[in-house]
Amino acid sequence: MLHLQNLVKHYQNQEAVKRVDLEVPEGELFGFLGPNGAGKTTTIKMIVGLLKPTAGTITIGGYDINTQSAQAKSILGYIPDRPFIYEKLTGREYLAFIADLYGMDADEASEKGQRYLDFFDLSEAGDKLVEGYSHGMKQKLIISGALLHDPKLVVVDEPMVGLDPKGARQVKQLFRDLCQKGTCIFMSTHSLGIAQAMCDRIGIILHGEVIALGTLEDLRRQASKDHENLEDIFLELTGDTHLEQLSGMMAASGQPT
Repeated sequence: MLHLQNLVKHYQNQEAVKRVDLEVPEGELFGFLGPNGAGKTTTIKMIVGLLKPTAGTITIGGYDINTQSAQAKSILGYIPDRPFIYEKLTGREYLAFIADLYGMDADEASEKGQRYLDFFDLSEAGDKLVEGYSHGMKQKLIISGALLHDPKLVVVDEPMVGLDPKGARQVKQLFRDLCQKGTCIFMSTHSLGIAQAMCDRIGIILHGEVIALGTLEDLRRQASKDHENLEDIFLELTGDTHLEQLSGMMAASGQPT
C-alpha cells in the first residue's frame, strides 16, 4: 500500500532523510519511531505531499504522491500532531466540510459522521462550536474527519495527544478494527508503550536512516541484549544509553527512579 524507494530530503547542506526504502502492506499497523530530529516529521510530510523529496519516490496504492497527487490523496487520511481546525464551525459542520472536500455524497457523509460522533461520545457536542471543545474532543473530531472517506492509508502523528484513557482505548480499538478490514496505518509516536502494544512492525529512524525494522522479536535480535520491552531496545539501538546509566546510578544511591 505504501512504498518508499530511495527517499532523500536535503535542507540546504543538511541531509535530513537518507535513502530510505520502506514498504507497508494493506492491513498493517506500522510504527515509525525515532528521537527528536531523526527525520520522522520530514518523512511524514513527504508521504502526505506537504514536502517534495530531493530524490526517490513515494507511492500510495500505486499512485505517486508527487505526480499523481489527487489520486494518492483521495485514498489517504492524515492526522497531524498539531492539526488545524475551523473553530467557528460545529462538529457536524466540520465533518460535512471535510466530506465535501472529498466529494462525498451528503447523506452518506452525514451517516458516517454520526457513527463517528457516536463512537467517540461526541453526539451531544456535535451541534456546538468547536471552539468550546476540549483538546481531547478536538483530537477525536480530527480523527473522525481523517477517516470519513474510508482511506486505504492513514498517516498519524502522535494519535493519543490530549486523550484521556477512555479516548485512547477508543482510538486503539478503532485502529485495530481498521487494520482488520485492510486499512494500512503508518503511525509515529514517542510513546513506546503504545507502539509496543499496537504495532505489527516497527521502523526506527536515526540521523535520517532507518537503522532497525521488523517485529518486536526482530528488533530484539538486532539489539545486543535480550531486552523485554521496546523502550530498552530503542534506547540501545539509538545509542541513548545515558538514561539507563542515570537510572542505575539513582538506584544505587537509593533514590527513587
